[in-house]
Amino acid sequence: MNPLYNFLQTIDNLVWGPPLLLLLVGTGFYFTLRLGLLQVRHLPLALGYLFKGNKGKQSQGDVSSFAALCTALSATIGTGNIVGVATAIKLGGPGALFWMWLAAFFGMATKYAECLLAVKYRETDANGQMIGGPMYYLEKGAGQKWLAKLFALFALGVACFGIGTFPQANAIVDAAYLSFEMPREITVVILTLLVAVVTLGGVKSIASVASKVVPAMALFYIVACIMVLGAQYAAIPEAVQLVINSAFTGHAASGGFVGAGIMLAIQSGIARGVFSNESGLGSAPMAAAAAKTDSCVKQGLISMTGTFFDTIIICTMTGLTLVVTGAWQTDYAGAAMTSYAFASGLDATLIGPMMVTIGLMFFAFTTILGWNYYGERCVTYLFGVKAIRPYKVFFLVLIAAGAFMKLDMIWLIADIVNGLMAVPNLIGLILLRDVIITETKQYFQQLTPPPSQMQPA
Repeated sequence: MNPLYNFLQTIDNLVWGPPLLLLLVGTGFYFTLRLGLLQVRHLPLALGYLFKGNKGKQSQGDVSSFAALCTALSATIGTGNIVGVATAIKLGGPGALFWMWLAAFFGMATKYAECLLAVKYRETDANGQMIGGPMYYLEKGAGQKWLAKLFALFALGVACFGIGTFPQANAIVDAAYLSFEMPREITVVILTLLVAVVTLGGVKSIASVASKVVPAMALFYIVACIMVLGAQYAAIPEAVQLVINSAFTGHAASGGFVGAGIMLAIQSGIARGVFSNESGLGSAPMAAAAAKTDSCVKQGLISMTGTFFDTIIICTMTGLTLVVTGAWQTDYAGAAMTSYAFASGLDATLIGPMMVTIGLMFFAFTTILGWNYYGERCVTYLFGVKAIRPYKVFFLVLIAAGAFMKLDMIWLIADIVNGLMAVPNLIGLILLRDVIITETKQYFQQLTPPPSQMQPA
């Protein structure tokens, strides 16, 4: 094995080890307590805001709250929902799904907090567009400019050399070749042109495409999962019981499954859950900052629904599909495991894998769009608006090159930088905790009329 690869693997294990996972979940746990279970009590209100928007109100911003959420979801709903869930269950057993739920539950409070700050501390760039995110609340709110620059560098690295380019382009090219026998060169040209058409138009163009494609692709994938679960409905109660029991007891090896203890279930479930919904990593706030909204709290509520949709709904669908079909006990791994689950669940060897392939291609494409925008915001913060066009051209070159690269080392580097993004962001959330709590209390006090104004029963 390559010594450099072994070294990077060690670094990756350290970055995504217990300290970062505890910091991620612990931050969410803290805000869950201090905000009074906001993600439970105000989820219906958040969903109402999402679909009602700010009609009739003059609000600052570039795109609607719904479009901003879809831009964030375009980056988070991706291959992690298909490959990540399968990897977590392969390593940690069915119990890993329970710990994904737990990470998502606390992650909703973290997502609320970071997106609230993104809107509160956003500003307008030289092109007249709204710009915000961890860079701005770290500098303007927490007074930590060096941490702001560090976050921007890590996020730019993920956008250009990690999740935003190479793995996604490679996944699309491979899927098109294996399922449709499309030559890789043709797929690369089409993909690069599509990315260019969408991203060169800026955030409004990206948000316009995301607000149409993201709901459609999510609905397509959920329907596919429901078809499998509907065919296996009798096994669902037993599958849920297995998930919960395995979370606290571990699971013995059987079939192609390697067996897992409780700690492995916890670590793989939380790590893949956070990787999927990105709560606490600091990516979604950059999209939230562009939203047309009259309240940072309102946008925070809308943004936290992204974690709900990504993990509580879509990852759960994938996880239950893997368990009810017994795919988790086979020798398959990653996307191949999910393809097997659909093939066996639908009793159709062609339709099942085709659904997974189409889902993967759409998920990967929208992830490219979302991370292109995140990279643009980081470039603007570090170098100004003059660097946007060179960045976009460079990004397109990376997309074209990524389809032909070996990904083991690249994915490992991306995983490391992705984890490092979270550290300055979480420090910012902790330093600005009083701002988050104060803004939240003031907002809900305004929503609730004082007792003297309430009509007697």
